[in-house]
Amino acid sequence: MVIHVLDLAAIGELLIDFTPSGVSNQGNPLFECNPGGAPANVLVALTRLGGTGAFIGKVGSDTFGRFLADTLKSNGINNKGLRFDQEVNTTLAFVHLSSTGDRSFSFYRDPGADMMLSFEEVDRDIIKEAEAFHFGSVSMTHEPSRTATLESARLARQLGKTISYDPNLRPALWSSLEEARDVIVKGLEYADILKISEEELVFLTGETDLKKGAERLADIYRGRILLVTLGPDGCFYGMDGRFDRLPTYDVKTIDTTGAGDAFLGGFLYRIRPYFGRLQDLTFEELRGAVDFANAVGSLATTRKGAIPAMPGLNEVMELVE
Repeated sequence: MVIHVLDLAAIGELLIDFTPSGVSNQGNPLFECNPGGAPANVLVALTRLGGTGAFIGKVGSDTFGRFLADTLKSNGINNKGLRFDQEVNTTLAFVHLSSTGDRSFSFYRDPGADMMLSFEEVDRDIIKEAEAFHFGSVSMTHEPSRTATLESARLARQLGKTISYDPNLRPALWSSLEEARDVIVKGLEYADILKISEEELVFLTGETDLKKGAERLADIYRGRILLVTLGPDGCFYGMDGRFDRLPTYDVKTIDTTGAGDAFLGGFLYRIRPYFGRLQDLTFEELRGAVDFANAVGSLATTRKGAIPAMPGLNEVMELVE
């Protein structure tokens, strides 16, 4: 008998986000070293609220890799699934912020340690012990991590886990957008919960109308829940062909890095009682979970960085009330 001690297992990239941090006395831009990587961000969002999680992935056997391993631990995340690559360095991403706090990325990953995880190195027990499993597409841009990610998702599906998927499209990391689309669609077949941005909905369906895009997506995505995050405009969400949208919370945004991950971590935290039985979730409960997730995502934009910005439960409840 497997005892489920974990809410969520997540696989994928764990990297350093260098975030703009003012200018030096010489007038040169300064960057602050922040822990990042979407799947890890989702886990931290969930554990800050009171959930439990474990991470599966690979970092370099370098200063950055050890810093990231410690970050997982200090945020209450089980890191026994983290592997260290002796030859390849930890992946680095430089975040560039616009005047409104929107961000773009430059990656140093040719290769990066996160790409080198093989399925043989995946700790299967973590997937068995968790109620739910989360993955994205950044770990599917190259082999062997592509196979590691998809095979882990397949295993989670066989074990009857609730599966969450965030394609998290980063065009600069793919050899072509055609390949990105093909591989991202492969991930859809395992997902019960799909969280995408408005741009990703257009990318996957060619539709700019949210409802039309969602209906077109339904032909290739047969999961239960669709979440389309709209940045400051909240979230368009649906279940079983029924759709609605909710505005987000009005906060003073300074950095949107990790906001979508915070949203998803908050959503997964809220629906934990339904892991393994998503069919019992009602539309009203879905709406409540989206509202809660909007609050988590909003609060994460009020501080710099991704992992350092994740809010606690009291803060979220204050905002919701």
